Amino acid sequence: MSFTELLTLLSRPNYVRDNEISGRGRDIVKHRAVKRRSVVLGIGATAGVAAAGGFALSAQASGESGGSGAKASGASGALAFDKDAYTELTTTITDAAGDEHEVKYHFYKAITYVTKPVDEKYQSLNVSVPVEIDGKAVDATGAPILLANSVGGYMPSSVAEATGVGGGEMTGGPGGGAAGGASASASPSTSASASSGNGSGSGGVQSGGNAMVDAQGEMVNLGKLALVTGYVVVEPGARGRTLVDSDGTYYGTAPAAIVDLKAAVRYVRANKGRIPGNTDRIVSSGTSAGGALSALLGASGDSPLYDKYLKELGAADASDAVFASGDWCPITDLEHADMAYEWNWGANKLSSGSLVDRTVSKELSTAFADYQASLKLRAKGFGTVTARNLDEYLVKTYLEPSATKYLAALSDSDRATYLAANTFITWSGGRAAFSWADFLTHVGARKKDTPAFDAFDLSSGENNLFGTGTTKARHFTLYSLRHEGSASARLPGDLPGKIDLMNPMHFIAKRNPARSKHWWIRVGTKDSDTSLTVVGNLALSLENLGDDVDAFMYWDGAHGSNEDPADFMAWIAEVTGYKMRSAK
Repeated sequence: MSFTELLTLLSRPNYVRDNEISGRGRDIVKHRAVKRRSVVLGIGATAGVAAAGGFALSAQASGESGGSGAKASGASGALAFDKDAYTELTTTITDAAGDEHEVKYHFYKAITYVTKPVDEKYQSLNVSVPVEIDGKAVDATGAPILLANSVGGYMPSSVAEATGVGGGEMTGGPGGGAAGGASASASPSTSASASSGNGSGSGGVQSGGNAMVDAQGEMVNLGKLALVTGYVVVEPGARGRTLVDSDGTYYGTAPAAIVDLKAAVRYVRANKGRIPGNTDRIVSSGTSAGGALSALLGASGDSPLYDKYLKELGAADASDAVFASGDWCPITDLEHADMAYEWNWGANKLSSGSLVDRTVSKELSTAFADYQASLKLRAKGFGTVTARNLDEYLVKTYLEPSATKYLAALSDSDRATYLAANTFITWSGGRAAFSWADFLTHVGARKKDTPAFDAFDLSSGENNLFGTGTTKARHFTLYSLRHEGSASARLPGDLPGKIDLMNPMHFIAKRNPARSKHWWIRVGTKDSDTSLTVVGNLALSLENLGDDVDAFMYWDGAHGSNEDPADFMAWIAEVTGYKMRSAK
């Protein structure tokens, strides 16, 4: 079949067909007949070439090559958004309060967001625009845009096969492998294989950006919640660490994922006036590694350090800054993560009941003190926050308030039962109090061995993240590199720069003027996928810069907890100044 014939086939109107979408078993998408000019566009919606069986995923899209250094708005040619190329869908979405709503929306599928993609399966995005909620017309022209990535474990994520909002593949499940039935296929000729590594352990959820659970253990999908709230939803795919081509070259390692997400932001902002929604009010979101990337989007807006990578892809000439950043359990600050993990969880045993190597744990924990001091963070009532008072800061700022909120919401009998089972908590005057040491005992087993991220045997997902060329995995800290080799070994010359490109703390330390000024940061108190200091330091660093920061830890929450999604939706409206309007 020729390329022209294929496009002709794809352009024919769809007939009514019902498809069941996951999510409490109640999200049913009813595919209506497409309007006259509505086209169901697959991979390579902006451009592509024919190949046996469909589009060639590695095709070079034709069109203008956007110079990435410019921050002007405007798109043309291959990167111009076609406002008529949608399918009209109707779905039933359950909101955060448990109420069902019928939502009619326009769904734009698999739009390639760069002119020179490496792999269109991952370098494409979907757009969902609400037009009617419960029979009432909605004008989303000025609505905020939720940029919801579905990255987990720094694995590849794709929206190319999604049949509606919230349908992106979730990757990076416990153990580092693909989860939730997500395909991790790579180039046209090769399938990506997940590295097992240390993984994320048990007790949490699949660590993709769509994999969240609320306080009742029900799945949370921010894309669907944003749509039913009246927001425009953009779901971008991105390359990930496991992608490898037929020559054995890894083409999704650092900094591919953040470069792709930045390119997606640039595409949206370049199409101001074409794409529905307020392109100056983009709010990013993500969980786990996706949370780290969301934080990185927020911190690194318009940094020239990414320009050469964006230019290679033919990204749009536009800003890649986002207005606000929503970050759940971010797996970030990786070059210091091993130190932080041992400072936080070093006294906790593994699930097997054994302790980790005490020498390694102590050395890393001691090294963390120097890093914490270098941040020079200050908090009211604590002065400079160092390794000496960081535990008290976390207890008083996050842990006790979290426990207090949890216990206060219980009935008297349920509260009494919980306190009887957790005698380390003192409940007085409607407030919870306890020590850091007792809190660690309460959490119990740690999820990861030591080093938690830069594994001595190069088995962790993060080792793979910093691989290069045909080298699957590399050490990215001097501690692990020298532990396994020479005491004078040095990191490869490309690594320091790539490490900076993956860490929001680097851009916060530089006081990046184009960073987000509004932050929503969350983690569960029993989430030992990384140290709780990651959230503590990220939030405090931003507060020290004067940013608006809403940070909280969910009491007894595991990895992927999202216990206040309705509050997040309200927060978006508050910080963006948006009031939903009905269509005239």
